[in-house]
Amino acid sequence: MSPLALFRRVAIAEAVTWALLLVGMFLKYVTETTELGVRIFGMVHGVVFVAYCLTTVVVWIDQKWTFGRLALGLVSAVPPFMTVWFDRHAEKAGALDSTWRLRAEQPTGQLEKPTAWVLRNPVAGALTGLVAVGVLTAVALTVGPPAS
Repeated sequence: MSPLALFRRVAIAEAVTWALLLVGMFLKYVTETTELGVRIFGMVHGVVFVAYCLTTVVVWIDQKWTFGRLALGLVSAVPPFMTVWFDRHAEKAGALDSTWRLRAEQPTGQLEKPTAWVLRNPVAGALTGLVAVGVLTAVALTVGPPAS
């Protein structure tokens, strides 16, 4: 899967989970019918939020984004639906290629070496990504879940 395709899928998933969480919040706070939507969609959104942030960092490293573009990509996960805008913005700016640079080039820095390994070993890389998302989500929940 290309950087463009992966980033787009995760950005859209993050926006969809935002929408589901907003529906859950409407049911909890406006109609006062149930808080189940916030419990379920809040967790789903949190996991996808972490996945989006990790994907953004991997793409930043591989595509040699500036720190400013990385920051904008990460910040875009906070307001609802901004990840879709950022995805389109990055593609329009030519910042999302159709190939992974580190699959062909030799990694040079401390961040590029593990990123190249993940990209060159797709199955192990996907499993590593899943474990990283799980660990980071667990750490976030240990630090403290969002107040309800």
